[in-house]
Amino acid sequence: MQDLTTMFAALGDPTRFSIVERLLAEGELSAGELQSGFDMSAPAISRHLNVLRNAGLLDRRAEKQQRIYSIRSDTMQGISDWVERHRAFWDGSLARLEHALMAERDRK
Repeated sequence: MQDLTTMFAALGDPTRFSIVERLLAEGELSAGELQSGFDMSAPAISRHLNVLRNAGLLDRRAEKQQRIYSIRSDTMQGISDWVERHRAFWDGSLARLEHALMAERDRK
């Protein structure tokens, strides 16, 4: 799996985050279809798509004259796994904090 910092850096841009959100919601889309949701030029969208591809978040395939983009499910699963591991840590930490606060309250 690609470096998580590279992926998160790519997703840190609002336009790129929106592109990924749209592909997750709608499935495969052409570059032109993706551009329709933004007020920017085709070359600007292309640069964003290249950043996302280089970060390992998107796949691209050619279909006649179009370039079709889709989410790389293996990469998204890797991000999900990372988030889940950290969520479990914080859930446990917050549960311990709640327990400690309740014990402190009961002592008073």
